[in-house]
Amino acid sequence: MVNDPLRLSGSSDSNDSSQQPRSQWRSWHIIVILALTVATILIIRQHNPASAPYQKVEGAVFGTFYHVTYQSGEALKPAIDAALQRVDESLSMFNKGSIISRINRNEDVEVDSLFRRVFELSQAVSATTSGAFDITVAPLVNAWGFGYKNGSLPTDAEVDSLRQLVGWERVSLSEDGHIHKADTSMVLDFSAVAKGFAVDLVAEMLSQRGIQNYMVEIGGEVIVHGVNPDGNLWRVGISKPIEDVTGGAGSELQAVLPLSNRAMATSGNYRNFYITEDGRKLAHTIDPKTGYPVQHSLLSSTVFAPTCAEADAFATSFMVMGLDSAKLLLQSRPDIQVYFIYDSLGTTRTFTNMDIE
Repeated sequence: MVNDPLRLSGSSDSNDSSQQPRSQWRSWHIIVILALTVATILIIRQHNPASAPYQKVEGAVFGTFYHVTYQSGEALKPAIDAALQRVDESLSMFNKGSIISRINRNEDVEVDSLFRRVFELSQAVSATTSGAFDITVAPLVNAWGFGYKNGSLPTDAEVDSLRQLVGWERVSLSEDGHIHKADTSMVLDFSAVAKGFAVDLVAEMLSQRGIQNYMVEIGGEVIVHGVNPDGNLWRVGISKPIEDVTGGAGSELQAVLPLSNRAMATSGNYRNFYITEDGRKLAHTIDPKTGYPVQHSLLSSTVFAPTCAEADAFATSFMVMGLDSAKLLLQSRPDIQVYFIYDSLGTTRTFTNMDIE
């Protein structure tokens, strides 16, 4: 039989028509598969800490600024701000509605979990440092501070009177969450530990979300975990104690140290002091036991500890205690490392119990 070209042509058209819907279905099927694959990859990257990008968040808080760097696909500024807001509502003396402000006004208020944690830590540090750290020292600090500004320093009689309102052992926290003060005029102040605790709270939030690599810093108080964006240990700087008559400090660094899974806080008299009319330099650090500004060789106390609240509290404590007493305490606290800068006959020297290469 002779093939009919017209018939063959017609047959071919019929086959193309029947195959076109199937071809289109296959094309859409491939597109859907590709889209699902891309979406899956993005989801995996978002929830896989190892491949997630590093993000930076910053803002104002507690009269200073915070900076957070973390490796995650999540946008966490709202969660960070919420954690800091919790600290402000519990521990800030500048927030008139905070728990500590209400306690200082002798209102009947039950403390929250944040307040309890900071109070118990503060009392433990006070016991360890024989009262060098004291959350009731605010009346003395204020008296000297106002004296600096008003040009009239407190008299010995005024200091003795204010010392009656100071004493960490004269305040307690009951099981039902109420603060008891030996004198209703006593004032609590967590300013020497609250920033460090806020750093810890943000770090806890990041860790709870499975984030392994991060740095949290508030006003110089720092905690780091894991590695930095370059895959190396985080590096933290210790300021050189360069003084000026306004109590400021320069930005020059004394040392830059590698750090991971550790917190750091610094306290220093070079940051805040006054020169009296007779030429005396008075530090802002007040000894709770004497009621007077400390007078010793220690210029700067940087502490490395498991938590930033501990580092913060001990950095202040060591500035009160001085170099020799601080060294003695460190012998019983292997969990704490320090980098002290002190004056020795007009020469700046350093002491550390860290292994520094």
